[in-house]
Amino acid sequence: MSNKEKVLIVVVGPTAVGKTDFCVQLAKKLATEVVYADSRQFFKEMQIGTARPTVEEMLNVPHYFVGHLSIKDEYSFGHYEKDALKLLDHLFLKHDFVILSGGSGMYVDAVTKGIDPMPTSNDEIRAHLNQRHKDEGLAPLLKELEIKDPEYYQKVDRANYQRVIRALEVIEITGEKYSSQRKEYVAERSFKILKLGLDRDRQELYDRINLRMDLMLDNGLLKEVESLLPYKDKNALQTVGYKEIFDFWDGKHDWDTAVELLKRNSRRYAKKQLSWFRRDASTHWINPSELDKALEIIKNFD
Repeated sequence: MSNKEKVLIVVVGPTAVGKTDFCVQLAKKLATEVVYADSRQFFKEMQIGTARPTVEEMLNVPHYFVGHLSIKDEYSFGHYEKDALKLLDHLFLKHDFVILSGGSGMYVDAVTKGIDPMPTSNDEIRAHLNQRHKDEGLAPLLKELEIKDPEYYQKVDRANYQRVIRALEVIEITGEKYSSQRKEYVAERSFKILKLGLDRDRQELYDRINLRMDLMLDNGLLKEVESLLPYKDKNALQTVGYKEIFDFWDGKHDWDTAVELLKRNSRRYAKKQLSWFRRDASTHWINPSELDKALEIIKNFD
């Protein structure tokens, strides 16, 4: 294949659907490597609560962007886009196919579409909003965004304070909704993109999520979260699997309630992921057991 015919196989799907095992099996069939687009997997301290691939799962299949950062590091979409594209250029020198395993929609978009270079910014307004976030927390900023731009409020990752602040900054500068100023930006890429979506029967998926949460707790999630208490305000930790147990440590609810919320919020997170990924009509949806079907789709991809 020429460089223009290189193909990035993007595998998306909800938490606990079985992306890791599927990507490993697919990578072995294609003799290639796996790049992660899951912000929850980046930080080495967040191992149990993110269901990071095990050493055994990664055996003979190189994985990238897994546990490569510290929770103390600041890492943005922009950093990831730049690092991922540089890595892909290198991997495509030796592979016709590379797999991108995606759990975080915005990080998948950073690689496949690029980041919309909206230029409007104001250091003073940004500093003021950051100070408000530090003093008051995220909730008041989210409420303001819901009032000023309900359309973007429905789409934004509400745990990502940087995205919320960015939207409010643009609204304050321009006097217009952020959502009305965002265009469908798609950057040029030197490779083709094929998207495979993994899904299961809903009850089966929810049962897998509940089981995964039980296994995380058995494997020491409580101890892992305790070790991260000094960093609980970090954006990376404002996520399912950590927030519920931080709230337990803070005395906001008892342990049984924490476990119940852990499972419920994980199911809600899965629904949100599916809603995000299903927006792309070009995605081929399959069951994780249908590896042969995936290979047929790849074979016929033009």
